[in-house]
Amino acid sequence: MAAKSSKNANSVAIDATRLSQLFTAISNRGFEVMGPTVREGAIVYDRLNSVEDLPRGRTDEQNAGQYRLTQRHDQSFFGYNLGPHSWKKFLHQPIRRLWKCARNGGGFQITAEEAGLLKYALIGVRACELHALAVLDKVLAAGAYADPEYKARRDKLFIVAVNCAQAGGTCFCASMKTGPRATSGYDLALTEILDGESHYFFVEVASERGAEVMAEVPHREAKAADREIVDRLMAETSSHMGRALDIGGLKELLYRNSEHPRWDNVAMRCLTCANCTMVCPTCFCTTVEDVTDLAGQQAERWRKWDSCFAMDFSYIHGGSVRATAKSRYRQWITHKLASWVDQFGEFGCVGCGRCITWCPVGIDITEEVRAIRESELPVSGTR
Repeated sequence: MAAKSSKNANSVAIDATRLSQLFTAISNRGFEVMGPTVREGAIVYDRLNSVEDLPRGRTDEQNAGQYRLTQRHDQSFFGYNLGPHSWKKFLHQPIRRLWKCARNGGGFQITAEEAGLLKYALIGVRACELHALAVLDKVLAAGAYADPEYKARRDKLFIVAVNCAQAGGTCFCASMKTGPRATSGYDLALTEILDGESHYFFVEVASERGAEVMAEVPHREAKAADREIVDRLMAETSSHMGRALDIGGLKELLYRNSEHPRWDNVAMRCLTCANCTMVCPTCFCTTVEDVTDLAGQQAERWRKWDSCFAMDFSYIHGGSVRATAKSRYRQWITHKLASWVDQFGEFGCVGCGRCITWCPVGIDITEEVRAIRESELPVSGTR
């Protein structure tokens, strides 16, 4: 069921104490509720049994190559930005057995793996992540080569978005025009408001399913004052982005500078560890591996996430097409910000900043673009 845009969404308000009733109304419809929770020193996406699993009162501090959780001065449920997980792991699984087979007399019996599709309700989806899902839809759910499992999982989703009331240290969604406010692609969108002693959620209802859920949660009609608070919060968040990226003529800039010396500079720092692609919400590359037991009686085929930073990723007969760190980093950033536009009509980057935060050596995609762009500017004092 297609959700409406926020311009056409109905708006209500619920007290923060009613959040548990929202969870119950969703789970009663057969959805597995997935959302943010704290594990191993980070906010990750996993199954939520109740609102008590949310990272209430926690926030994150992020910079290039840096991430840590700290306590907030309030009891906000969604007062953090983004952790290392993206929602694609529920739709495009990191590892998936495709089939298994066993020796049967003179041949083999092949058994396809059951998909085991679940109805997921995703809680706390940020605006940039909604855009990331829309990007993946073009790659994995459209055209002649759609992934049927991805599409089946995607069609079942119930999405509760959360608008960002603060910007992260590595966020640049405002530059990419993907946030901080959710504008489409959700059933419900929450904006958490803490105003003195008042703690409530402004809720935008954008689908019939969303309206059915909200009918079971005590609420009041939203007021003009509520909308003004939300507008102010979104404006403040937009103006406090941790990073910025000038996207004007960006595709052409990168195409012009395929041999720029900056690629050598980044190659000296890049570990080709693939962290950036693993945390990226739009990367979709996979590899297929066949494994067998030592006796040759059983075999399995597995699909796993892969990365263009891996040496073997571009291997063809005779060797790897991109054998150096320089060529692999250049391939990744040029695909995200240039050739992706040619393929799918939009950038493959949504400005979430994860690749900056989770790079062990703090390589910053916005800084790399800025360095190349500034190299084309005339030197001061010359004509």
